[in-house]
Amino acid sequence: MSTLLITGGAGFIGSHLADLLAGRGDRVIVLDDLSGGSAENLSRSLDSGLVTLVQGSVTDGDLVDGCMEAADACVHLAARLGVHQIVTSPLSCLRENVLGADIVMEAAARRGKRLIFSSSSEVYGKLNQRDLSETSDRLIGSPAKSRWSYAIAKEFGESLAHAYVQQMGADMRVVRLFNTVGPRQVSKYGMVVARFVRQALDGEPLTVYGDGAQSRCFTDVRDVVRGLDLLLHCDRAAGGAYNIGTSAPISIAALAHLVLERTGSISPVVFVPYAEAHAPGFEELGNRSPDTTALRRMTGWTPRRSLEETIDTVIAYELDQALRVSKVAATGSPPSADRLRAAA
Repeated sequence: MSTLLITGGAGFIGSHLADLLAGRGDRVIVLDDLSGGSAENLSRSLDSGLVTLVQGSVTDGDLVDGCMEAADACVHLAARLGVHQIVTSPLSCLRENVLGADIVMEAAARRGKRLIFSSSSEVYGKLNQRDLSETSDRLIGSPAKSRWSYAIAKEFGESLAHAYVQQMGADMRVVRLFNTVGPRQVSKYGMVVARFVRQALDGEPLTVYGDGAQSRCFTDVRDVVRGLDLLLHCDRAAGGAYNIGTSAPISIAALAHLVLERTGSISPVVFVPYAEAHAPGFEELGNRSPDTTALRRMTGWTPRRSLEETIDTVIAYELDQALRVSKVAATGSPPSADRLRAAA
């Protein structure tokens, strides 16, 4: 069995990756400060005995080094993210994301461990372009707009990874994720699919920021972690950067109506100006979609799940969570997973 270190592994994407690996018998070390994730996300994997949760920060060099020593490879997912945090706390987002990336990569390079650095489509900035390839130039907004602090931090992380490859011969590869969605995503960080589903189920208006014409390409988290796993085990992928995403854009307004259709909700859709939705420093992104040719040629990866299927899994998860809360309120203790499935 191999042992993988996942930083930020109690979060949305990391917990799904832990489930995938533990499900086939691999051991997993999760390093997470639980500021954005939760142990509950890992409940199924922790029960397997193959996943170890270490609570702590990626800015703690000694802790990171100890975890890296015990692992065969690392997927670095830990980051401060979400539009609200980025706009309102740009300094802490920059410092934690940059420092954490440096500490994790240095430990991996020094100990000769393979590493995937999770970057973002944010690095393409304001480009309004279809089929963005990994070698496309970027158009990042002004540093005076705190909206771009996350993209700047991820660009630094990518450059850092390439520098470790060039100067130290480190085994690192970069992935740029395009709008990953699915169960366990937290709507409070501005994740639009989770927010729309929660609003629809609660009978609240679905709030679309701006005119809703802006589009995104959403990718099911199960497809994303499969791509991460394929790259992790592909020797030829070392030193490269790879887009992971779908190439089917949908406008945010159309997404709202699709969520209403899948939930059966009669909630209205309301449009909120950006100036009212976000603190000063926000700037809207362009409409963009990825070219995933490099990933497909390297690993054979293609997305398997439709947006409708993904939304349905988010709906089922949110209903399950609501049922769990109601059971806890009635009994004073959380119900078992079997009881939850039976009740659903």
